[in-house]
Amino acid sequence: MKINTLSWGRPSGFGPLLACLLCCCISISPVLADDWHFSGVGRIVAVSDIHGAYDAVVATFQQADVIDENLAWSGGETHLVVTGDLLDRGPGSRKVMDLIMRLEREAARAGGRVHQLLGNHEVMNLIGDLRYVADAEYAAFADDESAEEREYWYQLYRRGQTTDKEELTIRAEFDQKAPPGYFGHRRAFRSDGYYGKWLLEKPLMVVVNDTAFVHGGAPPYVAEHGLAGINGTLKMDLVNYVTTLSALEDASVLNPIDRYREAPAILEEKMTSGQLDDEQMVSAQAILRLRQSPLNGPEGPTWYRGTATCNPLMEGDVLNAALDKIGASRIVFGHTPTSTRKVQQRMNGRIVEIDTGMLKANYNGSGNALIIDEDKVSVANQDDPNTLAPIAHPRGVGTDVEFLDDETLANILTNGTIVDAETGGVAWKLVQVAAFEKTVFAYFSPLPQVKGFIPEIAAYRLDRLLGLYMVPVTVRREFAGQQGTLQYVPVATLNESERVSTGKGESAICSMSKQSAAMHIFDTLINNSARTPLSMLYGAEDFQLMLVDHRNSFSTSNDRPGYLGNTELTIGCEWRRALLEIDDKTLRKELADVLDKKRLTALAKRRDALIADSDCKAKTQKS
Repeated sequence: MKINTLSWGRPSGFGPLLACLLCCCISISPVLADDWHFSGVGRIVAVSDIHGAYDAVVATFQQADVIDENLAWSGGETHLVVTGDLLDRGPGSRKVMDLIMRLEREAARAGGRVHQLLGNHEVMNLIGDLRYVADAEYAAFADDESAEEREYWYQLYRRGQTTDKEELTIRAEFDQKAPPGYFGHRRAFRSDGYYGKWLLEKPLMVVVNDTAFVHGGAPPYVAEHGLAGINGTLKMDLVNYVTTLSALEDASVLNPIDRYREAPAILEEKMTSGQLDDEQMVSAQAILRLRQSPLNGPEGPTWYRGTATCNPLMEGDVLNAALDKIGASRIVFGHTPTSTRKVQQRMNGRIVEIDTGMLKANYNGSGNALIIDEDKVSVANQDDPNTLAPIAHPRGVGTDVEFLDDETLANILTNGTIVDAETGGVAWKLVQVAAFEKTVFAYFSPLPQVKGFIPEIAAYRLDRLLGLYMVPVTVRREFAGQQGTLQYVPVATLNESERVSTGKGESAICSMSKQSAAMHIFDTLINNSARTPLSMLYGAEDFQLMLVDHRNSFSTSNDRPGYLGNTELTIGCEWRRALLEIDDKTLRKELADVLDKKRLTALAKRRDALIADSDCKAKTQKS
């Protein structure tokens, strides 16, 4: 593909393009509604997050029997779904796009289909957010830009610099911002560019048979607006942004070298200083407005991580509502690399996670393709000729780099040697435990002076009965001649006070609001009257909330914990289901050795009160 460098950067093209945009007569339009649902498909293959790993995706496609040794389509009537993130980080991004574009044509001729979905990295490249583009990706476009073109944009960049800068300094800054191939890359991702035009024709979500495919997950937006909102409203936001951005670059209002995060300040300065004419002013205002689209935020379907990371008690109702809205029974997505680097599933197979870190240099994973053949679900790995099965999504609380399940942690805490100890919080000591060539840290808490009452173990067991997974593994253990409990804690943690004071937590893998809401329900159930910032711990990387110190829980009172005040509790369908499953018989069987009869009775009453307060009663009764 060769680029006509003489047409880019000429103000004369601005008016007609803007007028076309404003009257919504642009040539790029969202796909029609009947292109979002596909039924009667016999075989589906899905991959995600290729990130320029060309060799890996080729091997994966071959193992999944969709291409042959000559890289030609061999999948017949198979539907291949690529759930976004073809590019960024990896050197082979352009080759990957060219491969997918060719396979689209070949699959169609064979009666199959390739569904290329937009991921957050496709969107980022289209809107000019280039944080993750590697120099090798730019270099693939070096032949598509000319010296004349680079000089044109250099002179525009130079005019915007302070007069005290030396020419050599300005040139070095320009070359650093725009490595070889930069302008060829940017031209290719314009609204009228070779790859930009192709990508802007792609949807954000499709449903094939009864399976929904999307890049990031199913945020509340899906249940609220359905496929028409995702592939219509959000997609049009993207189309309008990219088209308007191209118009502003054609008029030299923006330089392609201007970074996405710099654009608002540049536009606002030009708007306030009177440098823009009326048409340019309208476009600048449109850019600033469209940047606020849900598509570009953490609650958009390309960025959302709640489906992958939030506990079913926190996320199940959101997912169920989304699937009901779009007419699907299962969702398949990427975006969040799986902890095992294998295809994972949970919630009885309704959630399937397929980002296995294909770009090995960055994620230490490999290529895996999900295969849905009639009712059979399997996995093809790039290096394994055997068909594999999805594995269960690992569940744990506060694990360090190497995932350790509950049984392994409990074994270490119970049988390991306590090699070191120091005073920790108000009620515990921080101890170091070594066993089986592994060393972990734990809190030691003395047993209360009440016969048959071990609140830390009761909280841990109840947490697991509910499937909440917020209380770390806890075992009974003697230390320094004193009976007590050991509760696992990761090395790198911070408490709630530290989190707030440092302003961290926005990057939590599951939103802080969802985690807090779950904690409030749990504390109401166990009547924890003393939840403090010290008893709320977070992993320093994922900000997964861990609940410790339950000394003042499980009283016989039915009063609400004082710290909650008038906090509203939302008891959804998933919470109601979990509470119903811990019936009186289950509570006696699992907790009778750590809670006396009066505490068990009070716990059951609080459970019943929460069930009665559920906003899911009508739906559950109907079913």
